[in-house]
Amino acid sequence: MSPRNEVTLEGRQLTKYFGGSPALREVSFRVERGEILGLIGPNGAGKTTLLNVISGILRPSSGRVLFGERDVTGLRPHAITRLGVARVLQTPRSFSSMTVLENVMVGALFGRGDRPPPAAAADQADAVLTLLGLSAKRDQPVTSLTLHEKKMVELARALATRPDVLLIDETMAGLNPAEIEASMRLIRKVRDRLGVAIIWVEHVMKAIMGVAERVLVLNYGQVIAVGSPAEVARDGAVVEAYLGHAG
Repeated sequence: MSPRNEVTLEGRQLTKYFGGSPALREVSFRVERGEILGLIGPNGAGKTTLLNVISGILRPSSGRVLFGERDVTGLRPHAITRLGVARVLQTPRSFSSMTVLENVMVGALFGRGDRPPPAAAADQADAVLTLLGLSAKRDQPVTSLTLHEKKMVELARALATRPDVLLIDETMAGLNPAEIEASMRLIRKVRDRLGVAIIWVEHVMKAIMGVAERVLVLNYGQVIAVGSPAEVARDGAVVEAYLGHAG
């Protein structure tokens, strides 16, 4: 793994308005190299909006996003990807006419740094598929895969971009308990083998509490708690946000 205690990605006072309504209100966070930061909150709390701001899909109304020492606020998504921030979406968006390998090669070809030649991109994609246990599926059409396998292809394509930071948006949705356990193991494995920082939005609390080292909780666009999973689980504001009471 890469050395810890290096700030890989930081948000400072991020605010985003849609019309007159704030979806994010002065949200600040930091994630260090090799750290898994869970991002949770009730529906409508602003979690996906925050990922959209980080990844360049949305420009914040105010505040800054720093990647290393570089201010990347408002850069387009492809530019942020090329710098080393990759995103895994909740709903797989595979290229249905391509094989598994070809889908993952897209990440290698359009990811961080200079574009590699096709043979090198294929090697890069193969390495990621092996890491995720998908090498046996490399030549199959992506349409033949299960939902869980399609989600893993999305993860593989993101990893093929060679990111320093990985943004994961609810990849456990629709999976059965065995698939959730397998996905938890894979996320740990990705962090341990590649040393990437991970910001992970997830509604499956078992997954977040079992894998994340720190958890940041949003409610109505604001940070209401941040700490270890155990600290957050005991926080009265978090209990109230989810259950409507702290008793």
